[in-house]
Amino acid sequence: MKRKKILIVSAEYYSEISMIMENNAIDCLKKWKGFTVDDPRNTLENVPGVFEIPVVIAKKIKKYDGFIALGCVIKGETPHFEFISSAVIDAIMKLSVKYKKPIGNGIITCLNRNQAEARSETKGQAAAKAVISVLSK
Repeated sequence: MKRKKILIVSAEYYSEISMIMENNAIDCLKKWKGFTVDDPRNTLENVPGVFEIPVVIAKKIKKYDGFIALGCVIKGETPHFEFISSAVIDAIMKLSVKYKKPIGNGIITCLNRNQAEARSETKGQAAAKAVISVLSK
């Protein structure tokens, strides 16, 4: 099988949480076909927040075989959380279905920072495994 190109798009907002997920996703991908971020076929790209993730994926959809979306949205005191979470997840799903390319959803949506930190330990790996699973079929 031809080696696949994967783009990891990671939100810098709550960067310490995203960084844990990035490292877990990369560790998982390394076990599959020798993935490295230094490999010119693969890239890690940072964006300011999760809202920008679908735009970057859409711009680069034809250049990669799969994508991993990483970031965190923590509920605050306004409805902003619901709007951002829903819009981003919906946009990612639409891109994946329209272009028939896997996009691993590693976007954590939590009620507080403790939940986000706990979920960050496995979410990046789960998103990477989802992309690997689809690309391996």
